[in-house]
Amino acid sequence: MANLDKKKNRKESHDSGAQPAKRYSTGEFRIGFHVHDVSRMRRTLFDKEMRPLDLTRSQWWVLAQLSRADSPDGVLQTELARILEVGKVTIGGLIDRLEESGFVERRPDSVDRRAKRIVITRSGYKVLDRMILVGRRLDEKIFKGIPREKLEVADSVLVEMKKNIRNLTHIDGKGGFDSDDEDMAD
Repeated sequence: MANLDKKKNRKESHDSGAQPAKRYSTGEFRIGFHVHDVSRMRRTLFDKEMRPLDLTRSQWWVLAQLSRADSPDGVLQTELARILEVGKVTIGGLIDRLEESGFVERRPDSVDRRAKRIVITRSGYKVLDRMILVGRRLDEKIFKGIPREKLEVADSVLVEMKKNIRNLTHIDGKGGFDSDDEDMAD
């Protein structure tokens, strides 16, 4: 009898008149989850391929971001930290290890001698060439059986999504959204 009373009390406490959380269909949020999952899973595969080069994910990510810079003079260390969304100490340690491996070098900035520019070395470019080959090989396996037209549509959609997100994310300098962005304030 006591067990039945306990069960009844537990049931009543759960049915205390509070509205249940709204249930969402799985289709409502799928694309965000898929983008996240695919990105995470691809990075994991890429990490595995980079292990023989003794490169961590953070290190190959730094090299990849440096390779995207349009300047032969490299990227300011502070700018690289901002792009990668890491602190000065973190980026300093990553660059130290990449510099010790001979993949990057620090050079003084021509305008501000206190500032350092990070430049990819020849050895670093060889690693980037390997990264490109690994990426292509992985993509070939990942895209297996998917028609080119669908890949082009997916690429186009992701580019548009990225553009929309950039338009929404007015960063306030502290890693948050500007308070005057009404859509984000809600």
